Amino acid sequence: MTEQDISSVLLPPDYKPTEKEEYMNANMLQYFKEKLLAWKAEIVRESEHTLAQLEQEGGIREPDVNDRATLETEHSLELRTRDRERKLINKINEALDNIEKGEYGYCEETGEEIGVRRLEARPTATLCIEAQERHEKREKTRRDMADVHID
Repeated sequence: MTEQDISSVLLPPDYKPTEKEEYMNANMLQYFKEKLLAWKAEIVRESEHTLAQLEQEGGIREPDVNDRATLETEHSLELRTRDRERKLINKINEALDNIEKGEYGYCEETGEEIGVRRLEARPTATLCIEAQERHEKREKTRRDMADVHID
């Protein structure tokens, strides 16, 4: 299915993909594409709002040391959040690319269907649940082994 085929799909306003329909049909792909684009737009809006707010505030000029420290902490947290969101935008862009390539919704490790329910919960998922669990176990084992070497 080409990008043009997907873009020509007009979804009913109440459309929700189900396990009963053909997996990754044109409606489903368009649904996830719109969901990803809306999520990306929301993140960009929030980032622009944060930048405008920081620019408006200018430098931190609070005379009180505690107030200044509080503001610096808030700014730091906000910037860390925006950095995580920047990384999330990269994942959203990868998911959108996968839709264009016809690879969206399939596990990059096993080639199996990721599943509608998992994609509803995490539209940027690239691994099926089983592959994700194996990945997390390997990561935990690496962390545990690193902790053993530290002690």
